[in-house]
Amino acid sequence: MNVFITGGAGFIGSNAAAYYLSRGASVVILDNLSRRGAAKNLEWLKTLGGKLSVTIGDICNVKDLDGVHTSIASADLLLHLAAQVAVTTSVASPREDFDINARGTFNVLEAARASKTKAKFIYSSTNKVYGGMEDVEVVEEETRWAYKNLPFGVGEDRGLDFHSPYGCSKGAADQYVHDYGRIYGLDTVVMRQSCIYGPRQFGVEDQGWVAWFIIAQTIGIPLSIYGDGKQVRDLLFVDDLIGAFDKAYQAGEKTRGEIYNIGGGSNNTMSVWSEFGPMLNGLFGRTVASSFHEWRQGDQKVFISDIRKAQHDFGWVPTMGVKNGIARLYQWVTSNAALFT
Repeated sequence: MNVFITGGAGFIGSNAAAYYLSRGASVVILDNLSRRGAAKNLEWLKTLGGKLSVTIGDICNVKDLDGVHTSIASADLLLHLAAQVAVTTSVASPREDFDINARGTFNVLEAARASKTKAKFIYSSTNKVYGGMEDVEVVEEETRWAYKNLPFGVGEDRGLDFHSPYGCSKGAADQYVHDYGRIYGLDTVVMRQSCIYGPRQFGVEDQGWVAWFIIAQTIGIPLSIYGDGKQVRDLLFVDDLIGAFDKAYQAGEKTRGEIYNIGGGSNNTMSVWSEFGPMLNGLFGRTVASSFHEWRQGDQKVFISDIRKAQHDFGWVPTMGVKNGIARLYQWVTSNAALFT
């Protein structure tokens, strides 16, 4: 099996690369190493052995993609994971955000089309394509906000509503990937991901909040909580996301041209601080230092993915519960504290 991964030294990419290397696949990754922790993830990947090939390059540079033409053409699975990933960064630098997420994805699609690849092309999209969802009624509970009338969460039939430059750039890429499947016959799958967490995640305050909260406390940085701390997200452990990639690939024609909401679902949810805060206190054996600040632009009070379509189409459900997953991430961060200093 031949696997090609853009952003292959990132959090999700390095975990995906490790998964396929462990199964004997030939893995080619393209990464510009701009993301915090990417160089360290690449060092780790090189220690694993197996058939790994690395190209330091940028999806914004067409010549860099031309340089991996043969790898794209021969791929069985193409995971497009390279991205600008923070809403706040997109607000501060919208042109850069557009260049990476929208134009960069277009470049990857064009490279795939030119190569005549038969690969399953899986794109890592986001729940932010659904916008603020102000029309969806939520109710306030003691430790969280909750949907009033969506017991399974948000389905793929929800209308798109791009908020923030990040939502626009990822949403445009999402639709380009979907349409290249229809117009040019690429074997595309769009996965609109919720909060992914796990080892090899070098979270920062602007993105990757589960990992960031643990990292910050490990290296002695007080936490800033934006909003009331009752915002709810469904959390998905990275191994389960890689499992979704692989099952969607194995399903072949069943998933061609499809879009899936991929997250922890209604059984794996947590509020940002009212519920996660006490868990952190327990893990660290002390009260975690924190302060509250104004809500961030475009922050949804609740987002929970309805993951039933993925279960129906390719038999995927998360296997890692939130408590066990967070405990595993805590163990990885605290055992590798030197990586974050």
